[in-house]
Amino acid sequence: MAIINDNYLKLKAGYLFPEIARRVNAFAEANPTARIIRLGIGDVTEPLPEACRIAMITAVEEMGDRTTFKGYGPEQGYSWLREKIATHDFQARGCDIDASEIFVSDGSKCDTGNILDIFGNDNTIAVTDPVYPVYVDTNVMAGHTREANEKGEYGGLVYLPITAENNFTATIPTQKVDLIYLCFPNNPTGATATREHLQAWVDYARTHGSILFFDAAYEAFITDPAVPHSIYEIEGARECAIEFRSFSKNAGFTGTRCAFTVVPKTLTAKASDGSDVELWKLWNRRQSTKFNGVSYIVQRGAEAVYSPEGQAQTKALVNFYMENARIIREQLTAAGLSVYGGVNAPYVWVKTPHGLSSWDFFDKLLHTCNVVGTPGSGFGAAGEGYFRISAFNSRENVEEAMRRITEKFKA
Repeated sequence: MAIINDNYLKLKAGYLFPEIARRVNAFAEANPTARIIRLGIGDVTEPLPEACRIAMITAVEEMGDRTTFKGYGPEQGYSWLREKIATHDFQARGCDIDASEIFVSDGSKCDTGNILDIFGNDNTIAVTDPVYPVYVDTNVMAGHTREANEKGEYGGLVYLPITAENNFTATIPTQKVDLIYLCFPNNPTGATATREHLQAWVDYARTHGSILFFDAAYEAFITDPAVPHSIYEIEGARECAIEFRSFSKNAGFTGTRCAFTVVPKTLTAKASDGSDVELWKLWNRRQSTKFNGVSYIVQRGAEAVYSPEGQAQTKALVNFYMENARIIREQLTAAGLSVYGGVNAPYVWVKTPHGLSSWDFFDKLLHTCNVVGTPGSGFGAAGEGYFRISAFNSRENVEEAMRRITEKFKA
C-alpha cells in the first residue's frame, strides 16, 4: 500500500483562493443574472505590452525555422535576459548583482515554495501575520510545522504580527530565527518598508546567521523615491538575502509565466557538519535537476520589457492599476471605512465595518454588492477584521464596484 505525505493532512480545509472560488461559484449558480465584479485574486486584466507581444510573435516565427529553432534552453535562463535584468533592475539602483546570480523561472510563487528544497528541516521559520498563504502552506507540506491551532496558526512557525499599530511592518524578533519571509510592498496590506527598517532586518540576519526570503513581486508599484525596490539596496544584504521577482503584475505575465530569483554567490548556510555551503550551488543544482527552464518565446517577451518601448508600456500598465488603487482608496475612505495601502502597492487593506468578521464582510459584499474581495483572515489570524481589495481590473469595473460599495456602506 502506497503511503501519502501526511503533512498535507495538516493543511486547513482549503487554500484561500479555491475557497473564494467555491463561494463565488455557488452564488453565481444561484444568481445567474448577477454581474459579479472580482477584485479578489490579484490577477491582471489588461493586455500584454505591445513590445512583449511583438517579441513573442517574432520568437514564434523563429521556432518555425530550422536555423533559428530553439529546443531546451539553459535551466537558469538565457544569458541575454539575465543580463538585462541585472543591468536594469539591480545595477541601475546601485545593487551589486551579476547576471550569473539570476535564475529565470515560471513564477515567484513557485520559487518561494521551491526554495525550501535546499534548506534542512531543523530551521526556525518566521512569517509575518497576515502573510501570503503560500509561504505557510509550503512549509506545512514540507513537514516544517506541527498542527494548526483554533486560530489557524501552525506550531513550529514564529508569527510576526503586522498591524496598524506598527504600520504593518513586522517588529524584529527577540529570539533567533533562521529563515524569515518578508514581502514589500506587502501582500496583502499594501505597506512598504523604509530603508532603515530593512537595514534592521539585514543587521539582524547577519548577526544570527539567518536568511531573508525577500519577495519583491510588487516593487514596480513603488511611487515613493525613498522606498527601496530591492533588498540588495541595503548594505550587507548579499550575505543574508534571497530575492524573488516577477513579470506577472508589472508586465501582465500572470498567464504567460515568467519570474526570477536572485541568489548571490556570497550567500552561505551551514551543513550538518558545521561547514559553510554556497547556496547558489545548491539552488543551481536544484533547478538543473527539477526544472527545464522557461520557454524561449516567453523569455523573449520578458526581454522586451527592458526595451525603451517596453519600459514605457509597462510603466503605463503600472500607472493604470495604481490609478485604480487611488480610486478604491479614496472612495472607500469617503464612505467612512478605514483604509490602508494602495499608495505604493496595488492592494488596498480595509478594516471591516461594524465589527464584521472577514468572511462575513466577504459574504455581505458578494450578496449585496456582487463584488468579490479577499477576507483578511485567510492571510492569518492577525488579518481577521480586515479585507483586501485588488486594483487589478478594468477602470469600468473598479468604478462600478466602488459605486455599489459606497452606496451600501456610506457612513
